[in-house]
Amino acid sequence: MKIAIHGRKVNQDSLPYIKDLLNALNSNQVQIYISDIFYNLLKYSDLSLVGCKVYYTIDGIPDVAYAISIGGDGTLLETVTHVGKSEIPILGVNTGRLGFLATVAQDNVQQAIALLFEKKFYYDHRTLIAIASETSIADGLNFALNEFTVIKKDTSAMIIVHAYIDGLFLNSYWADGLIVSTPTGSTGYSLSCGGPVVSPHSSNLIITPVSPHNLTVRPLVVSDESIISLKVESRSENFLLSLDSRSYTINTSTELIIQKSDFKVKLIKFSGSNFLNTLRQKLNWGLDVRN
Repeated sequence: MKIAIHGRKVNQDSLPYIKDLLNALNSNQVQIYISDIFYNLLKYSDLSLVGCKVYYTIDGIPDVAYAISIGGDGTLLETVTHVGKSEIPILGVNTGRLGFLATVAQDNVQQAIALLFEKKFYYDHRTLIAIASETSIADGLNFALNEFTVIKKDTSAMIIVHAYIDGLFLNSYWADGLIVSTPTGSTGYSLSCGGPVVSPHSSNLIITPVSPHNLTVRPLVVSDESIISLKVESRSENFLLSLDSRSYTINTSTELIIQKSDFKVKLIKFSGSNFLNTLRQKLNWGLDVRN
């Protein structure tokens, strides 16, 4: 069996758990592929990387059975770009902070690998959004698991985002920006801008303004079968386009088309792991500081 591993940060706290992971995979005769980014970090540690192969992120992930992300949700989002349309299942090991997507605690690594080889897991299919325009954008990685955002490039003047749904005019948002989020991304940037928490499998998209000039403008939930078109006005004639953690400078002459992607992300989950439990744990729902 072949398994790929990606991470983008190594510290003394996480090294023992990375060692546990490598030992667990080696004991199961796994051919390990490590991303070039992660390998360059690990080679300075005291971990043995004998027998491990390197894959280059610019080329995408090789043909493997599973991909393992070690870090926080940002690392898992990066792993999604390596996997792309191949839909290789991803296991997220959380050595970060919040971890809505990377839900396996680092001290449960060995148990998780044992369950993986015993096939005691299920796939959590998550919708992505894709972006298209008349010109090539996003270096070919025109998809996102959490959200797509247009935001002002300058620090002062707001932008105007003209939004259309299925060809029908929705609104002209005078704001710092506009977020189009998947249900998965509803607990991310959209939430911090006042957007709703949406169940991951609800077949919706969320349109959330960033610091709108008109305070009556509120987030809007639409069907993920919708096609959303955006045209941006800016004094600088440029704006920033963000797909999850990847940002690009775009000219205002570019019209953007956003819709549900034709492929999904397959997250590996174990018994007891579900969205409602994660909400309570990560957002501290039900806790009272007075107790």
